Amino acid sequence: MSTFDQSFLWGAATSSYQIEGATVEDGRGPSIWDTFSATPGKTANGDTGAVAVDHYHRYHEDVTLMARLGLRAYRFSIAWPRVQPLGAGRINQRGLDFYRKLTDALLEQDIQPWPTLYHWDLPQPIEDAGGWPARDTAARFAEYAVAVYEALSDRITHWTTLNEPWCSAFLGYATGRHAPGRRDPAASVRAAHHLLLGHGLAARAMRDAQVGITLNLSHVSPRSDTAADMDAARRIDGMQNRIFLDPVLSAAYPDDVLDDLGEVTAFDHIQEGDLKTIAAPLAFVGINYYAPMVVAASTERDESAYVGSPYVSFHDRGRPQTAMGWEIDEQGLLELLLRLEREYPTQAWYITENGAAFDDEVHDSTRIDYLKRHIKACADAIDHGVTVKGYFVWSLLDNFEWAYGYAKRFGIVHVDYTTQRRTLKDSARWYADVIARGGL
Repeated sequence: MSTFDQSFLWGAATSSYQIEGATVEDGRGPSIWDTFSATPGKTANGDTGAVAVDHYHRYHEDVTLMARLGLRAYRFSIAWPRVQPLGAGRINQRGLDFYRKLTDALLEQDIQPWPTLYHWDLPQPIEDAGGWPARDTAARFAEYAVAVYEALSDRITHWTTLNEPWCSAFLGYATGRHAPGRRDPAASVRAAHHLLLGHGLAARAMRDAQVGITLNLSHVSPRSDTAADMDAARRIDGMQNRIFLDPVLSAAYPDDVLDDLGEVTAFDHIQEGDLKTIAAPLAFVGINYYAPMVVAASTERDESAYVGSPYVSFHDRGRPQTAMGWEIDEQGLLELLLRLEREYPTQAWYITENGAAFDDEVHDSTRIDYLKRHIKACADAIDHGVTVKGYFVWSLLDNFEWAYGYAKRFGIVHVDYTTQRRTLKDSARWYADVIARGGL
C-alpha cells in the first residue's frame, strides 16, 4: 500500500474557458479563445466554450460533487476577461463576485481554493494591442493579478500565476494550433519571456501570498545513445523544460537554449533586471505531467512548436496510448520528479495536473489504471526524498478540450453535453476511496 502524509493535498483541476460558459454574461469581455474557436476550421466540429459545461450557473452542484468525492482542494482558473473585460483599467465587480461566491462555496465544504490567474484566456483587446509578444502585456497581467489578489486574499492563501506558459507561447504564437493562432517563431520566443516576466511581476506584487507557477514538463530521453539523438533530446528538453525552469528557479536562461534560438531571435526583448524579476521567490512549483518524450534526430524539417529544433522526430515505442495518442508511462513521471529534486532542490512540488482522455462513458477502468500507476509514481518519488506535497487529477469534469472541442473526455465526472447532467465515473468513486484512505 502506498500511503501519503496526512498533509498531502488531494485535489482536482479545471480551467475557466473549458467549463464556465456564460461568455457574454455579467460584463465578461471576449477572450482570444472566444475569437479563435469562433473562427471556422480552428476547432473540431466548430465547437466553442460559449456554454461549455455551464459551471458558471452550476457551480453549487459541482462543489457538492467535490465534497462527495472528499476533495481537499480544487484548482480552478480565473477568467481575466470576466474580471477585466478590456484587459486593463476598470474592474468588473460582477465578474469578481462569481469567484467570491465560488470560493465561499468551497470553503463551506472545507475545500481549499487553488486559483490560477492565467489559463490561456487572454482578453482580446490585449491581443489586439500585441498580445504576449508585447512587453506591456506583462505589466497588464501583473495589474490584473494584484486586483484579483486584493479582492480575494481574505479567502485564498495559495495562488498560481500561470498555467503552462509553454502552450501559451509556442502553441499560440509559433504553430497557431491554439489561440490566438499566430505563426511567428520569433514572436513565440518573446511571448515566452513576457509570460515569465508577467509571472515575476505578479509574484513580487502579491505580498504575503503563497505563490507558485505551473509548468507542463516531460521526461525527455533519446531514442539511442548516438550523438545525434542525444543532441535532439537535449534540444527538446531545453525547449520543453529548461527554458522555463532555469529562469524561474535559477534566474538564467540555459546557454545552449539561447544558442539554439539564436537563428530565431536576437533576444533584444530581454532587459536588464528581467531575470531577477522572473526568479521571484516561490512557495511551490506545479507540475503538469501527461506523457514522456522519446526523441531522435531527423533529416526532415519539422515545423513543430519546438522553435530552434527543426530537425527532430518523436519516437513511438509501441506502448499503450491515451485517446490523445500520448504514450502511457508512469516511469516518466518518476524520472522527472527525481531529476527535478536533483537539479532544483528545496522546492515544494505539486502535481497540478495528471490524467488521461479515453473513449469512455461512465465505466472507465483504463483511466483508473492510469491514475493508479501515476499516483504510485508520486509515492515512489516521495520514498526517494522528493518533496511532492499534493496531487490534482485532470480533470474534475468532461469539458471543452481546446482545439479538440468536445471530442476528448478527461473528466472523472461524465457530462452529458446536451442536458449538462453530471454522473460520477468509476474513476471518481475510485479516487474518492484513495483520498479517504490516504493512498493506494
